[in-house]
This record gives sequence, C-alpha cells and structure tokens, in this order.
Amino acid sequence: MPGDKRILLHSCCGPCTVYPLKTLRSGGWSVHALFHNPHIQPYQEFQRRLETLRIFAVRAELPLIIREDYDLEAFFRNVCFRERERCTYCYAVRLETAARLAKKSRFDAFTSTLLYSKRQNHSLIVSIAQGASRKYGIPFHYEDFRVGWKEGQEQAKAMQMYRQQYCGCIYSEKERFAPKIGKGKSQ
Repeated sequence: MPGDKRILLHSCCGPCTVYPLKTLRSGGWSVHALFHNPHIQPYQEFQRRLETLRIFAVRAELPLIIREDYDLEAFFRNVCFRERERCTYCYAVRLETAARLAKKSRFDAFTSTLLYSKRQNHSLIVSIAQGASRKYGIPFHYEDFRVGWKEGQEQAKAMQMYRQQYCGCIYSEKERFAPKIGKGKSQ
C-alpha cells in the first residue's frame, strides 16, 4: 500500500528496480520511477533496457517518467581523455536530473537504483546524490539496497527480464567482454 510520502526513484533498468521498489514501498513510500540513462550504448541496448523497465513498471503498477533523449555526443565530449573519471560524469548527469525533477514535481525525496548494484562506486554515488540534494533543495533518501542484490536478481530471473551484462557505456562493455591482454604479451 503506497504511503503519503512521495519519492522519485531514478531507475537504470528493470532488474535493478525490483528490490529497491519493494523496499521503498514497504517503508511507506509512494514511488515514481525516472528512466534517464543517456550513457547506455549502443542505442539498441538503451532501447532494450527501457522496454524491459516499461514492462516491469506496468506489471508493478509503477508510474514511470521517461527521458528518451540520447545525447551520445555530449557523453563522449565529457569523458574523452578522462575515461577513468567517466562514472563521476555519468552519475552526476543522472542524479542531478532526478534531484531537479523531484524538486520541480514536489516529491518529498529522490533516490536511485544505482545504490542497488554491487558493481557501482557506492560512496561516489552517495556523495554526488548528496551534492545534488543540496544544490536543488530536495532530500536525498539514502538506503543501501545492495543487501537485496541476490533477492532482486532471482526475482528478475523469475520474471524472465532482460538482464544486461555491463553497466551501460561502451567502455564498460569493453571492460566486460574484451580479452584481457597481460603485460609482455603481443597485441
């Protein structure tokens, strides 16, 4: 049963939304999700993740706000030659968008499914979200959703959700799939 407190949940994908949604609802929050993930590459992967979240949102009766802008050029302009810091840019773009929208739409707080993944830089996400909270004057709801990682993944599998194999950008895709070439080996 949704509560009186309204929260905007930035959602990176369907599988990562399962556990945070359950947890927030059990905590009395009325949850709306925001899909804003312009870093996901290639475009077909972006569409596949969005469609999976759309299907889950209908199934879970989750109101979903979708930003379909796909400014690939801005992503590369901001990360080229700074590839090691790319996640900082990527988190900031998404979390600031969530904070700004939460404030404008009179939500009581915002949070993100980024706090669910064991593969993300948790402390960096929290720091950026806290900064966005101060900047836009909207509370950031912190919760360590990683405790439900296994449960959420099992539920996503049971629902036959598409589960991506890398974070989203082409760099993370390379890190996941490209062969690792050790020092001293010919390339």
